[in-house]
Amino acid sequence: KAAQDKKKAKVYTKYIRDIMTAARQGGGDIASNPNLRTLVDKARRENMTNEVVTRAIKRGTGEIAGADYIERTYEGYGPGGVAVFITTLTDNPTRTITNVRTAFTKNGGNVGQDGTVAWMFKQVGQITYPLSVGSIDKVLEAAIMAGAEDADSDEAEHLITTSVAGFGLVRDELISEFGEPTNAELAYIPTQMQAVTDLETAQIIFKMVDILENDDDVQAVVTNMELPDDIAEKLA
Repeated sequence: KAAQDKKKAKVYTKYIRDIMTAARQGGGDIASNPNLRTLVDKARRENMTNEVVTRAIKRGTGEIAGADYIERTYEGYGPGGVAVFITTLTDNPTRTITNVRTAFTKNGGNVGQDGTVAWMFKQVGQITYPLSVGSIDKVLEAAIMAGAEDADSDEAEHLITTSVAGFGLVRDELISEFGEPTNAELAYIPTQMQAVTDLETAQIIFKMVDILENDDDVQAVVTNMELPDDIAEKLA
């Protein structure tokens, strides 16, 4: 029970920070701020109360006092030449970079300057739906008509990719067609991959990513690691 409560508190903390930042950047009106709307929807699916959500929005817009969180990105190389891109939200950048640098150096990596690996990643909108909403052809047609850049499916879900600028519009169009998505967010994805064919190297990178993702200030960690099937199966 204690472990579950700790995990829940960590999730809530991240959502509160995200909601505050989205409200500060785009205003507190959910109807006109698609990023805020997405975050609020996700927070509510985690059973966050309306009171907590409203308070986070008001802190973001400055209606009530709260900590001032800053968005920062960090980047560098892990073992095997794998590029790592990290997005954070912090009220103490000194603490955050110290933790990030420690995670890199203890696992054979190096934090780089801005631009070191950022050019290997791009920000996109990602919207996911369960397979039950329709065939890939149906979803692809609806996505392209809504202005999406691409749509793909695997054995678990449909994934629609949009530009950052078109994210809100595509999301709303797809909601009118298929209902609320499983997930909808802005995310960074790799544009150039780095093959890792050594199991030990892959394990170290997974360990480093896990350490980073468990830091309260870290919002997301993306790598450009590409694994052959046999290595991926051993890590599953």
